[in-house]
Amino acid sequence: MSMQKNVLSAFHESIEVKRTFVEEYAEMASEVASMIAAAFSEGGKLIIFGNGGSSTDASHIAAEFVGRFMRERPGLPAIALNTDMAVMTALSNDYGYEEVFSRQLKALASEGDVVIAISTSGNSPNVLKAVEAAKRKKLRVFALTGADGGKLAARVQYTFKVPSKVTARVQETHITLGHVLCQLVDEILFEAPRKKQARKK
Repeated sequence: MSMQKNVLSAFHESIEVKRTFVEEYAEMASEVASMIAAAFSEGGKLIIFGNGGSSTDASHIAAEFVGRFMRERPGLPAIALNTDMAVMTALSNDYGYEEVFSRQLKALASEGDVVIAISTSGNSPNVLKAVEAAKRKKLRVFALTGADGGKLAARVQYTFKVPSKVTARVQETHITLGHVLCQLVDEILFEAPRKKQARKK
């Protein structure tokens, strides 16, 4: 297979995975966006975490909320738990890597917060431990996974399972979903009020 065919194959595969995914999860994405928007409106925050490529997805999504996505608006409180190296290395050294997210959740999360747990396999021990900690704090939790969702899928109310066993395809779909959630939250919080005001006039 030529390099050009490899390129085309990778893109076509990514497109097909996303198409299959969105047909199943469009409604759930709308529900979760509404849940995140409601949390922001009520003074809550969004907490996101994952390992490896999923950690950069967590940071990316948090940055879109704290900064801006496609419109100027106030920053929204989102935290990626994988960004503070001092915390990550201290917790790994003192308590073990399985505790790096759960201990942060116990310290930083409050009632009303929403949690996004990201694991392409659904079996990352530190992610699973953090989900259990979040549930004990009665936080609203949803997961981004791949394939069958692993152990994670059965432990949360909302699970987005990308229909692929290829990590790259799963992560490409996760970040697209992250962008869509940002867009929907922006529309809920900052577009609807303007439309209501226009109707009153």
